[in-house]
Amino acid sequence: MPIIQAVERALKILDLFDEQDQELKITDISARMQLHKSTVHSLLKTLQLHGYIDQNPENGRYRLGMKLFERGNFVIHGLDIRKVAKRYLVDLSMKTGQTTHLVIMDGKEGVYIDKVEGPLATILYSRIGRRIPVHSSGVGKVLVAWKSEAELSSILAGYHYAAHTSRTITNEQDFRNELEKVRQQGYAIDNQENEPGVRCIAVPIWNHSGQVIAAVSISTLVSRVDDRELEHFLHLLKEAADEMSEQMGYGVAMRNL
Repeated sequence: MPIIQAVERALKILDLFDEQDQELKITDISARMQLHKSTVHSLLKTLQLHGYIDQNPENGRYRLGMKLFERGNFVIHGLDIRKVAKRYLVDLSMKTGQTTHLVIMDGKEGVYIDKVEGPLATILYSRIGRRIPVHSSGVGKVLVAWKSEAELSSILAGYHYAAHTSRTITNEQDFRNELEKVRQQGYAIDNQENEPGVRCIAVPIWNHSGQVIAAVSISTLVSRVDDRELEHFLHLLKEAADEMSEQMGYGVAMRNL
């Protein structure tokens, strides 16, 4: 496929701008692009005409234009985490043989918005649309672990810590301690806290603004999956979540911090 040189150069100019170099002189751009100033000037004027480049009237330096912000918002709002996650849920289920879930936050609970049952799965309690408590589930812990203190306090105000099993966390202080552990290790475990004999691992999916927008998990039976195999599942889960987060804009946002 032939590359259109002028388009490629224009895109490379846009890529020059970042958190460190929010404004650039034409001489800087010319030097970095290794192009004559007249060529760079023509490219900049074309980008400026269409709103992708702006010029600071005070110092004459160039900066990214608002059209990029507008187009970026179109991309962001067009992203559907369920569509993005589907193939990963299927792939994880095929590789592990287990049930995989995609869960989002709604009020003070998590909600299953997708699931895929693997060929070895025997866990049937989950279903799309079902709500799940945050204190006793891996996905729930992930969904609230990175909330701001104000958001977390609002969620936990009047929260009922129902004891689903003998392992369930039943008070706020223990739950907060658990969330700190989740933040430190980057994942959560529901170790038979919601269903006897069921152990789940969950990791976050991040968006372009660095917020956790969903949790993805693998559910296993303690009797069939040992610690070593669960560790392998966690590795696969993290890899998938990282890719999903990047597709939701997280990687790009973090590179620009």
